[in-house]
Amino acid sequence: MTVTIGRRELLAALGGAAAAWPLAAGAQQQALPVIGFLGGTSPDTFADRVRAFRQGLKDTGYVEGENVAIEYRWAEGQFERLPELAAELVRRKVAVIVATGGSTSAFAAKAATTTIPIVFGAGEDPVRLGLVASLNRPGGNLTGINFFSNELSAKRLELLRELVPGAARVAVLVNPANVLNTETTLRDLEPAARAVGLQIQVLNASTSREINEAFATFVRERPDALFVGQDVFFVSRRLQLANMAARHAVPMTSGSRDLAEVGGLMSYGTNITDAHRQIGLYTGRILKGAKPADLPVVQSTKFELVINAQTATMLGLTVPDKLLVAADEVIE
Repeated sequence: MTVTIGRRELLAALGGAAAAWPLAAGAQQQALPVIGFLGGTSPDTFADRVRAFRQGLKDTGYVEGENVAIEYRWAEGQFERLPELAAELVRRKVAVIVATGGSTSAFAAKAATTTIPIVFGAGEDPVRLGLVASLNRPGGNLTGINFFSNELSAKRLELLRELVPGAARVAVLVNPANVLNTETTLRDLEPAARAVGLQIQVLNASTSREINEAFATFVRERPDALFVGQDVFFVSRRLQLANMAARHAVPMTSGSRDLAEVGGLMSYGTNITDAHRQIGLYTGRILKGAKPADLPVVQSTKFELVINAQTATMLGLTVPDKLLVAADEVIE
């Protein structure tokens, strides 16, 4: 039997299909899983880390803008904003929250939700911090990466002593706004300094102005070296720190290669780029259905020693052959 469709009916049918296409496209777009990315600093500071995170996601089959969306929230170094930023992501009903920039971000995310999965990056043992129940079986809705950033303070001081053997007094710069990082840094650093016969002077800075004020004390109390505590705020102010260290001719060490690359003498710490790729991998696995409680906390195993030979020459220091051989990178 032949069915004849009139012109009016045909136009109506085509019009209905055309109207349905945008709705179908919209439904497909809404179906994209959304990742909430909670950062303690700024997108400029974290550019390399975000790229590494996206690479980890890509390794699990997720590409931003294609089959996953990412909502970014940046505290710009104002850690007191993190709880509200985390709450925004919860209200957005994201599929998973990535808490980067230290344990402060992780705690803000943890306080905001007990149901949305959270992947964190922490600078020290997350069990001791109270983020997870154990490393192998985290339990709850959190898992992530232990950078060991703060726990390497003693080793960092030992390397500084080898590079600046004449040092007797070391200024230690910490951010009092980041209480957990400061407490951990000083807890590990003070006994380590006593063990090698170094005297330390603690300086506090949580703003650009306070960094300048800290360096102003160098005129009166001349330290032999500067130890910069591991903190995302100091990474964001790395150019200021490097310029001030050069102006005062003070050897500067830190846990972040970012500071060594812009003129610091040395850095020793976790390969942060690789760690953020790992965070991306875990995030992708959770999007595929894995539960944080079943994903063991990853212990960073890639550590890197970066020495800026140009800065050493400017300071009149000779880098020992042993350190040149041990260094992962020597900036000439």
